[in-house]
Amino acid sequence: MEKPVVIDLPHSLGVEEAKRRVERGVGKLSNHIPGGAQVDSRTEGDRIHLRVRAMGQAITGTIDVEETKVRLELMLPAFLAMFAGKIEGLLRGKAAEILEDKTGNKPR
Repeated sequence: MEKPVVIDLPHSLGVEEAKRRVERGVGKLSNHIPGGAQVDSRTEGDRIHLRVRAMGQAITGTIDVEETKVRLELMLPAFLAMFAGKIEGLLRGKAAEILEDKTGNKPR
């Protein structure tokens, strides 16, 4: 059975800068998956549609960029569902690096 993973990531970058960083991060996603991956994405407004295929598995999801948060919603296939906690932890860490505001501003 598929398992949804929803992650809200606060930021203080504003929509355009956060979207720019997320799009750049999605472009580098295959570099962080052992054995490589095929990553397809398309942007519609402030939403990024995502499909990642690796090792015979496919993950689909959306990334919604808002003024003060980024919401990542993924559907993990049954095989990967048992690793949902570990996958969520890795995604939180990488996303936090991408959205880090190096100016010292605090999220609103």
